[in-house]
Amino acid sequence: PLRYISKYRPLVKREAEQNKSQWKTMGPAKVAVPSPHDFLQKHSKEPKLAPRKKEQDGKKVLPLSVPLRTYHPVIRIKKDFINKNAVAVIKGAPKEPRPFCVDTRQGDKYPLEPSGLVPKYIKKKNYGVLPKYVTRRNEEIKREKEEHEARVLEELKKKAMKSLSDEERTSVLKALKKNWEELNHAFQGLPVLTDTKYKEMHKEELELKLRQLEHDIEALEKHKDVYIANV
Repeated sequence: PLRYISKYRPLVKREAEQNKSQWKTMGPAKVAVPSPHDFLQKHSKEPKLAPRKKEQDGKKVLPLSVPLRTYHPVIRIKKDFINKNAVAVIKGAPKEPRPFCVDTRQGDKYPLEPSGLVPKYIKKKNYGVLPKYVTRRNEEIKREKEEHEARVLEELKKKAMKSLSDEERTSVLKALKKNWEELNHAFQGLPVLTDTKYKEMHKEELELKLRQLEHDIEALEKHKDVYIANV
């Protein structure tokens, strides 16, 4: 049998030849090799200044401009720092020795001022004086406390205890005894047999009211001065 040949073979070959370039081969293209006479010389890559032209366009270069009359050059006076420093040392006040503190037998010492042994803070003018913000805060607290006490006193005056007079005490005592007699009469009229829950609860309620009335009557008879709150 015949070998299979694709019908697109000529098209592929034509596209390959059209797209082929010299950089798609193995390695770079062949370039000219530099001549051995054109070697790299020393200082050849350093920037070179243009040669100074004495004459330009057939004319001589003008000299530098002359300074004006008002120009005053800065005159630098040479100073003798050695003699100046010597005079300053001779006329200057002697340097006071720095105080040191020695705390070991070997003579180890350290400056006395930053050690904390010198009382320099207590000698300040504002030492022991309360700051202004503390004084202002204390005044605010004192004022708030006075306002609170005044408010509490006003509440206590509104709820002050009132003393009963003898006539009022006697009338209240008579009213309590009358209530006790009415409740006692109702209690005496209860049936002997409490066979229902309602009868038992009614009896307990009357007993509780009688005990409370007896306690109030006893308290009024025992104490002559009675105070009641204005609620």
